[in-house]
Amino acid sequence: MAASEHSNARFSVGLTGGIGSGKTTVSDMFADRGAAVIDTDKIAHALTAPGGIAIPAIHAQFGEAFLTADGAMDRAKVREYVFAQPEAKARLEAILHPMIRIETERAAAEAEGAYLLFVVPLLVESGSWKQRVKRVLVVDCPESLQVQRVVRRSGLSEAQVYAIMGAQTTRTERLAAANDVIVNDDGTDALQPQVDRLHALYLSMSSARS
Repeated sequence: MAASEHSNARFSVGLTGGIGSGKTTVSDMFADRGAAVIDTDKIAHALTAPGGIAIPAIHAQFGEAFLTADGAMDRAKVREYVFAQPEAKARLEAILHPMIRIETERAAAEAEGAYLLFVVPLLVESGSWKQRVKRVLVVDCPESLQVQRVVRRSGLSEAQVYAIMGAQTTRTERLAAANDVIVNDDGTDALQPQVDRLHALYLSMSSARS
């Protein structure tokens, strides 16, 4: 069975949210409850790490200047470059997106868990992901809180964070695409009952499909 056929045969949820919304925190909580979590951002990091399979193509397209001393993609430099040049962004996506899809499908085929939870930061923007999952789960919080979190953890300036947010879909559009929403504006204790409720829902929907 092909990876895509395998993943389509299982109940799947696409988890998304803006930068700093808390996607990793929430997906870790689902993993603790038995979901098979497949994080496309972690896959992208692996592809562009030293020795990653995307590195030769990135080197060929963008040159040595966009690699770090240890041979990884220089994420900060590439981010700044592609923000300013849409054509360069398209070239980078042409390299990474097919590889991410292949690795995502491979991970889904090998995953063990009650159901599949795909963490996809740009799920709404991609267009195709909404057709590949049964439910869309959005992790939501006020935009001001997103900025505070990202500045605190990354060292980026507020202006840089707002620029990243501006390149993503709007909060309103993201919420409009959601089947389910987790509000992450009041700490981990407030997340627990929301995750418990949705995990129970996804288990029941997964069982109904089997």
